[in-house]
Amino acid sequence: MIEVAGLRIVLPPSVVAVDGVDLAIQPGEFVVILGRSGAGKTTFLRALNRLVEPTAGSVRVAGRAVTGAGAAELRAARRQIGMIFQQFNLVRRASVLDNVLAGRLGYVAPLPSLVGRVPPADRALALECLGRVGLGHLAGRRADTLSGGEQQRVAIARALAQAPSVILADEPTASLDPALTTEIMGILKAINVERRLTLVVSQHQLETALAYATRIVGFRRGRVGFDGPPSAVTPAVVDAIYGGEEGNPPRVPLDKRDNKEAK
Repeated sequence: MIEVAGLRIVLPPSVVAVDGVDLAIQPGEFVVILGRSGAGKTTFLRALNRLVEPTAGSVRVAGRAVTGAGAAELRAARRQIGMIFQQFNLVRRASVLDNVLAGRLGYVAPLPSLVGRVPPADRALALECLGRVGLGHLAGRRADTLSGGEQQRVAIARALAQAPSVILADEPTASLDPALTTEIMGILKAINVERRLTLVVSQHQLETALAYATRIVGFRRGRVGFDGPPSAVTPAVVDAIYGGEEGNPPRVPLDKRDNKEAK
């Protein structure tokens, strides 16, 4: 579903954020990109739909080339890639329903979309997606009246409205408290299981990664330091990812891992 080969990203002036990453992600996987802040997780994730331009290497998603694609080809590729951001990225003064309908813009001709003409089928799909995240009753509310957890659920519904093959989520719970983290990650996991959608989620929280991922890819200094199932995450693997550097997350007792995966 996602093929990454030799991906290298150098940010101005000369910061190597991603350094030679090769990765193949299969359909239906729930992959957590794990690592401390500054490890390259967000830059890597944004390169998958070319929100960040790679310096070298290639990316293919759902059989379509992302790197090297022209405007029309990139637009078609991005239809298959839903994106959920840490800070929600909603139009705060617009309604919840209109924010979800933004997920359909890749399928609508530019002129009708500018004047707010939305096909009835798209409106019905948006309402269905809102219902899936438990917010159908708030479709007419302004986005800026919602709580943080509700806003992130709207962002999930917007991604679902694209009818994508892949959903990318950039630390989607970083702005939320632990209870809301469980809620949002539970919704994402249910979508992964029920719809067999491929999810790639960046996280810096080890406990969250162990609880929800089917596969963990550990980043350190822009490189992959670990790639395997949660059951293979040992104290040595944690050290390889976090390296004893300042700012480490609290260590999770690894003997409790199986209980977390069962949730």
